[in-house]
Amino acid sequence: MYDYDLLVVGSANADLVIGVERRPGAGETVLGGDLSVHPGGKGANQAVAAAQLGARTALLARVGDDGHGRLLLDSLRSAGVDPAGVLAGGAPTGVALITVDPSGDNSIVVSPGANARLTPADVRAAEGLLRASRVVSAQLEIPLETVEEVVRALPSGTRFVLNPSPPRPLPAEVLAACDPLIVNEHEARVLLGGAGAGEEPEDWARGLLALGPRSVVVTLGAEGALVHDGSGATRVASVKVDAVDTTGAGDAFTAALAWRLGTSASLAEAAGYAARVGAAAVTKPGAQESYPTAEEVRAL
Repeated sequence: MYDYDLLVVGSANADLVIGVERRPGAGETVLGGDLSVHPGGKGANQAVAAAQLGARTALLARVGDDGHGRLLLDSLRSAGVDPAGVLAGGAPTGVALITVDPSGDNSIVVSPGANARLTPADVRAAEGLLRASRVVSAQLEIPLETVEEVVRALPSGTRFVLNPSPPRPLPAEVLAACDPLIVNEHEARVLLGGAGAGEEPEDWARGLLALGPRSVVVTLGAEGALVHDGSGATRVASVKVDAVDTTGAGDAFTAALAWRLGTSASLAEAAGYAARVGAAAVTKPGAQESYPTAEEVRAL
């Protein structure tokens, strides 16, 4: 019996968000709307999204001993995430600077702060959390060597899900553990080396599978997703909604998919549910504040 449906190992940031009519070019200044501060970071986002859906969720992360860190801990507790693995101190809490245009698209710059201090030793010290978790999810806003340690420490029978964002080349050991590897178009092209990636999601999925993961999910925004487990590719539809803010929608998708896989759903079934969760998330501003409950997903 597992204590947690999902353990997320990853980043926790304060999101500093400003709306703009358009993004500035090089050397240009533009005026934006009022600055707002929200709890964020891919790791914390995934943990909150899963907990909102009803998953028993824990987070292994590091924040600063500061106001932004307290904001994040409050948000985690409010959503029902177990913060026992959230470590404090060593550096200021990470910060993400986010601009959102009228269409809801965003651009993000991240200052890792304490996230860069989440170490392999922290993973080893959290062995009990890993053993207690049915599925473990990670991203790349923490050091790659920490993600490698997560893979090495995975108990037998625990499923590993990775969203390689921000993307970078991955060691074979990490790729081989992914079930699935979850990427968008940009991340797929980076992992595949750009020009040789092909033009269609099916091409990206086949190319990524050749690198070693057990399965691949390619997210396609408003078009849903494509899944491939080696036996063939399947397109998964999304729900058409009016997007307000896409910030954190990919994290909601990953969290929902990881949780559903732990309930013995097939990859296509889990991705279909995750696509609906991601669609619901873009209908509200912010990241964690936008994440739907299971009831709201059913209403779609």
